[in-house]
Amino acid sequence: MKTYSISEVAKELNLTVYTLRYYDKEGLMPFVERTSSGARLFKESDIGALKVIECLKSTGMPIKEIKSFIDWCSDGDSTLQKRHDMFLGRKAIVEAQMEELKKTMELIEHKCLYYKTALDAGTEDIHQKNKIEIN
Repeated sequence: MKTYSISEVAKELNLTVYTLRYYDKEGLMPFVERTSSGARLFKESDIGALKVIECLKSTGMPIKEIKSFIDWCSDGDSTLQKRHDMFLGRKAIVEAQMEELKKTMELIEHKCLYYKTALDAGTEDIHQKNKIEIN
């Protein structure tokens, strides 16, 4: 079975070694084995778990809640419902974030068109009726 060093995993996941050490200190990596000298040895499954951690983090989930999820995973099948519910909650949060981003994109697209039209005309004066205070 192939193992990876902390620096190899950091490079693979585009993280810093410091971040991985922090995750370990916070209890997010109880699955990672160590050599007799204390160096961390990562397996493919550990890298997969770290990808899930990064996914949860990207949704804005606090480290403390991610730790709860990791603990639930360690507890086994008795926590399947909790984990399922947690991901349903995360899904709702991401859907709301996507909706906000969609609105943001619509405004940005509008302003791109506004400025393109003004540039083509050589003036903003053509937009005076629709002008927003911050151009």
